[in-house]
Amino acid sequence: MFQITNLTKLKITEIPWVKIKDEILGKKYELSLVFTGNALIKKLNIKYRRKNKPASVLSFPISKKQGEIFVNLSQKKYSPFYLFIHGLLHLKSFKHSAKMEAEEERLLNLHHGA
Repeated sequence: MFQITNLTKLKITEIPWVKIKDEILGKKYELSLVFTGNALIKKLNIKYRRKNKPASVLSFPISKKQGEIFVNLSQKKYSPFYLFIHGLLHLKSFKHSAKMEAEEERLLNLHHGA
């Protein structure tokens, strides 16, 4: 199952969300993708990371085969496409590193213009 919820009034770019999710996490992985603004993502960031600011993206692994990603559409520094890939890699247990950046770059180039 793959569910997308847009809690904003902004239009979401059409990209192959499911195909990319399946490639990174597998077809059996259940994912909820939520597009939000600053208010909700700030509340989540305070509650779960104790950081009093809006995050660009938050990933929550629920189990080995289930997770949730929140993407902040109010921030303008990164594209929703990049943040989705970034969040997926966190669910795949990647930590911020040169290895993660290389994998993000590979996936962005692979799906560029998708």
